[in-house]
Amino acid sequence: MSEGAKAAESGISNPMREVRIGKVVVNMGLGEGGEKLEKAMTVMKSITGVKPCPRKAKKSIREFGVRKGENIACVATLREEQAEDFLKRAFESTKNRIKSSCFDDYGNVSFGIKEHINLPGTKYDPLLGIFGMNVCIVLERPGYRVARRSQRPGKIGDDQRVGKEESMAFMKDRFGLTIIEEE
Repeated sequence: MSEGAKAAESGISNPMREVRIGKVVVNMGLGEGGEKLEKAMTVMKSITGVKPCPRKAKKSIREFGVRKGENIACVATLREEQAEDFLKRAFESTKNRIKSSCFDDYGNVSFGIKEHINLPGTKYDPLLGIFGMNVCIVLERPGYRVARRSQRPGKIGDDQRVGKEESMAFMKDRFGLTIIEEE
């Protein structure tokens, strides 16, 4: 189905105004490498279905025993249907509720999951342990690639960016989330 047909179905007159999920980034920061990192990477692969990439420490912190260049975290990036499937499970673990402070002014949503076993369909394995993770969602409109392309990148106008209210409305419509307002 073309972008125009999708926009016509959803009631949007201009297909370039449609909000969509650009990517979902899942991050597990451990603060140490070795066997614990290998276990975390195994857990992340089983949860996301994507092979995670290790991330190195940017600087040495003597108090925490972290050396610059040492692998201390792992990250997986999900796109399209994999991202939607993962988000449905992730929002179920948060009981389809999210705070309004999780949304920023540029169409990004970030929240945390304290224990990976809260995700539906995930079982506890005593050999691996329990890990928490951060989930970051990037919302964008068609045409945003202009800013990211390597040859002749352009600037994106403020009208083309996704705002906080638009991203909240998108998440409510697409995933049925309840957004908790904070005082």
